[in-house]
Amino acid sequence: MPIQKLMQMVGAAPKIRDTYLKYKICVSGSAATNGCGTESLETAKEIGKQIVMHNGVLVTGATTGIPYWAAIGAKEAGGISIGFSPAATELAHVKQYRLPVDYFDLIVYTGFEYSGRNLILTRSADAVIIVCGRIGTLNEFTIAFEDQKPIGVLIGQGGTADMIKTIVENSHRGQGKIVYDTDPKALVERLIELIDREKVVPIPKEAYATVKTAKRKRG
Repeated sequence: MPIQKLMQMVGAAPKIRDTYLKYKICVSGSAATNGCGTESLETAKEIGKQIVMHNGVLVTGATTGIPYWAAIGAKEAGGISIGFSPAATELAHVKQYRLPVDYFDLIVYTGFEYSGRNLILTRSADAVIIVCGRIGTLNEFTIAFEDQKPIGVLIGQGGTADMIKTIVENSHRGQGKIVYDTDPKALVERLIELIDREKVVPIPKEAYATVKTAKRKRG
């Protein structure tokens, strides 16, 4: 039975975000923030909080700087923080890469170095937020752009993020699914609107019951 007919039988579906699991939002940004604005760390922390306050889960590259402060904000808001490490083990994560393990609910040890980690990280997320950033952040942005992911760019804190609009305009590949803002709360809210548009309307539980009843009658 077509989904449209099922929807007509059970009435209008609830809002997308009320029927899905939590949205996974990646925060990508500079691990070393000496080239970022003076408020970049506090801004990253606020973005982490806003993701949680809007019923999201934070995912990051399990690194220092911007992603780390986003993780702090997410945990202070009582939310979930997931990290994707370039290392293959916890020992290598700490000793070789010198990356943190606090402020995470779990860390996935990919073993794919930074470039491979970046692909897994962005692919795992429903959307990506760019804050400040260097070349690695640009790599995560281009992966998300090529995958047609919803992207939020926080402008005004320097680094890659403040260059992205110009890069996109001069790359002749369209504008992508990107929102730009200087305010963390507004950026998260606008990004969630983009995610909502990407989600397939779920079949309501009443429709599943209708299908099961029809199968029993046929069987």
